[in-house]
Amino acid sequence: MTDGKPFHFFLMSDGTGETVESMVHATLTQYELGEEVRTMRYKNVRNEDQVDAICEEAQRKGAAIVYTVVTREVRDAIARKTLELKIPCVDLLWPMLNLMNNFFNAKPISTPGLLHQINDQYFQRIEAMEFVVKQDDGANPENLRNADIILVGVSRTSKTPLSIYLSSRGFKVANVPLVLGIEPPEELFKVEQGKIVALTIDPESLVKIRKERLQRMGRDPSGDYASLQHIRDELEFSRDLFARNRRWPVFDVTNKALEETASEIERSLKTRLKKIRA
Repeated sequence: MTDGKPFHFFLMSDGTGETVESMVHATLTQYELGEEVRTMRYKNVRNEDQVDAICEEAQRKGAAIVYTVVTREVRDAIARKTLELKIPCVDLLWPMLNLMNNFFNAKPISTPGLLHQINDQYFQRIEAMEFVVKQDDGANPENLRNADIILVGVSRTSKTPLSIYLSSRGFKVANVPLVLGIEPPEELFKVEQGKIVALTIDPESLVKIRKERLQRMGRDPSGDYASLQHIRDELEFSRDLFARNRRWPVFDVTNKALEETASEIERSLKTRLKKIRA
């Protein structure tokens, strides 16, 4: 620039402003301007008084305005004020909204901040999935207190698949395997018992599941792990444990899809899970 002064861009949004900032910075990479450009982000711009104040400051600094605003009234206020003050401006969102209005023959809901809410949900799911990996198959029992849901059951009662599915719904899930004759970790009984879910299955179905697993692994399916009597003993051991802990709802996973069982678990724990998601 010949006068040594930087260019100023005022970035306005009725949400977080992350979208407009990303788009402006992506565009600026096409110009070798270095430190000659300054950007100022104004988020949660929701009324005409805010618009007036920002536009007047932009005029004083000789700034251009770029904005993404879904609310019609605020968008109109920006258009009027920038025209009045002769401020260069670009509305990044309205051309796309207008195209989609015509394409879908529908009107947008015009609620600010929805993208940020979606991003929050995305990162919540990622965090939940990472938690599941660390807590699978009884690992790190000291972290059970941080779980939203704890699944308990004998081997091959869908604990891990259910954990992964529920984590995709945003829940931090731990699972604890029940082994015949061995008491679960003491940490299990120190956490909020209302978040523990017990899983059971028909013994004949479990025999089939375990034998098929052993065969896929190239191992002998004739041992105790897949024998009907051993499985009956395991399930009896788990039923005794469940009977002593009546706050644990028990779900039979026999011949059920993951989605079906997961929905039943969510319905059963709906009051507590609503608080977690709030």
